[in-house]
Amino acid sequence: MFSFLRSNKAPEPDTANEQDVAAPKKSLAGRLKQSLSATRDRLGKGLTVLLAPGRAIDDELFEELETVLLTCDVGVDATQYLVDATRKHVKRARITEAAGVRDALKSELLQLLSPLEAPLQVNTAKPFVILLAGVNGAGKTTSIGKLTKKLVDAGLTVVLAAGDTFRAAAEQQLRIWGERNEVTVIAQEGGDSAAVIFDAIQSAKSKGADVVLADTAGRLPTQLHLMEELKKVKRVISKAIPDAPHEVLLVLDANTGQNAVTQVKAFDEALGTTGLILTKLDGTAKGGAIAGIARYRSIPVRFIGTGEGIDDLRAFDAAAFVDALFG
Repeated sequence: MFSFLRSNKAPEPDTANEQDVAAPKKSLAGRLKQSLSATRDRLGKGLTVLLAPGRAIDDELFEELETVLLTCDVGVDATQYLVDATRKHVKRARITEAAGVRDALKSELLQLLSPLEAPLQVNTAKPFVILLAGVNGAGKTTSIGKLTKKLVDAGLTVVLAAGDTFRAAAEQQLRIWGERNEVTVIAQEGGDSAAVIFDAIQSAKSKGADVVLADTAGRLPTQLHLMEELKKVKRVISKAIPDAPHEVLLVLDANTGQNAVTQVKAFDEALGTTGLILTKLDGTAKGGAIAGIARYRSIPVRFIGTGEGIDDLRAFDAAAFVDALFG
């Protein structure tokens, strides 16, 4: 469960003391199918042609399966892993019909992605500090707004830190989210990112707030001076609270495909990433990139973005994700 320390707000009727921030999960399957339609169409069409009735299960089939997975941006390493695992599965289960290969592939993909299913726990510290990072345009600020709503709906008090001091509209965008969710936003004119976030943490401590969400400016992994700045931000946070940040979330745009794996590696080396938010799954045919991430390291996918609505940020469910991919 994704649970929180409760705030002092009076609970709603029939509200448990511990809540899942991803709830409600109603219509999750439907939302995922809709969001992953482009990836599913590409995968489904490829498998339909490949696994036609009467098709022999031979080396040629597995070579073509490799091509199908690569077109879904699964990536070379993950594709090779899945093809090899599926081949062994087929042999072990003595599958003789081509259609059975589809089920074997689905099973192996689920096994690969299941370790990524680990809901975020924010009840281990107060305030619980979450630092968000990512490249330009990945959707950090929007994700913060959506996550803020989930936290507030769960009865938690939240402070937002406008740590993106490079983009002129970032502070204004965060203030709009703050007003919409009725939470405090800490910002500074001319201040640097580390100072703003430090002040936000101090404010949260004085108010007894439950969670601090710290925004940062988008940056490319190749911008080494900006990556060093992120390291500085993390060091300053630890001066405010020794064991903070308690969560480092990397926000990834699903449209970047296998480039997302490169981003994960770079930000992980710089910050020690503890979780991922995969945004913009709707409309992309590159949803298979998550398999490449899983092959790099089992970094938990805390949330996936399934649309533009404020409630379209959901906890990652490996089984639901794979089911949506295979239709």
